[in-house]
Amino acid sequence: MDDAPVIHTHALTKRYHGGQLAVDRLDLTVPAGSVFGFLGPNGSGKTTTIRMLMGLIEPTSGAARVLGQPVPRAARTVLPQVGALIEGPALYGFLSGRDNLLRYDAADPTADPRTRRTRVAAALERVGLTAAAGKKAKAYSLGMKQRLGLAAALLQPRRLLVLDEPTNGLDPQGMREIRSLVRELASDGTTVFLSSHPLDEIEQVCTHVAVMAQGRLVTQGPVAELAAGARGRLVVITPDTAEAARVLKEQGAADVTSEEDRVAAEPPDRDLAEVNAALVTAGVRVRGFTVERASLEDAFVALTGEGFDVAG
Repeated sequence: MDDAPVIHTHALTKRYHGGQLAVDRLDLTVPAGSVFGFLGPNGSGKTTTIRMLMGLIEPTSGAARVLGQPVPRAARTVLPQVGALIEGPALYGFLSGRDNLLRYDAADPTADPRTRRTRVAAALERVGLTAAAGKKAKAYSLGMKQRLGLAAALLQPRRLLVLDEPTNGLDPQGMREIRSLVRELASDGTTVFLSSHPLDEIEQVCTHVAVMAQGRLVTQGPVAELAAGARGRLVVITPDTAEAARVLKEQGAADVTSEEDRVAAEPPDRDLAEVNAALVTAGVRVRGFTVERASLEDAFVALTGEGFDVAG
C-alpha cells in the first residue's frame, strides 16, 4: 500500500438550495492505514461531507479524491473497494440476517457467487451474529442491526471502511468487540473512517481525528497531538476547598470548581510550584497537587465551544 492519502479534499463545498452552506471549503486528508475519527457538533457538516465522499450527493464546488480517484466521477471504480455503514443499515425485515447478507452480496457485481455463502458466514462470525443468522431482521435489536450492517460492509476485503456511529445501540461488551474489530481491520491494512458519538470511543480506537464546526474544518491530525494541544486541569486535593479555591483565583487560575475534597481549575500562566507554595502559605492542607492530562473531549470543547454531543 502506498503512502498517498486514502481521502483528500480541496476546498470541498456544499451549498443547498435556499442558500444553506453545509460544508465550507473543506481541506481534509485521511492517511492510509489510519483509524480516522470525524467529529463535529450537530449541524457541523459531517454527514454532508460523508455523503459527498461516497458519491451520494455532488459538491457545489471544490474537489474530493477517494483512493486516488475523483468522486463522484469515478464512484463506480472506487465504491467496490469501500465498505460503508452510513446512518444505520437498510435491511429487509422479512428476511433473516443471513439472507439479507446474501442479497447484499448478490447485488455486488464484483462478488464471486461461488464463495458467497462462505463469505457471508465469515462476516456473520466476525460481528458475533452467527447464532442469530437465521432470525428475521425485523426481530433484531438496534445493536444487532448495527452488527449486521457492519457485516455487510465486511463481505469483501476493503481498502476503506466508512462507519457512521458504528457502536450505536450496542451494550458495553458490544462496543468493546467493535473497537477490537476496528483495530484488527486497521492492522490488516484497511483504512477506517468513522464518526462516533462518545468521544472516549474515538480516543480509544482512533489514530487521527478531524473536528468540524459550522461547516468548516477546525483542526485535524494525530489524536495524541490534538489532546496534547489542550490544557489539562490543575487539581488540588484538600479538606480546605473554599480557601484553596480563593487562593487559586488570586493566583490567576480560571474556571475554578469544587467538589467534596477536590478543587479543579484551568492552570494559571505561572510557575505551578509558586501556586502550590501560595496554597501552603495560606494554610491550605494540600494532600494532592497535579495537572491532569487533557482528554480529547477537553480539546473538542476548547476548539468548538460545544458540549459532548457530536452526532451531527
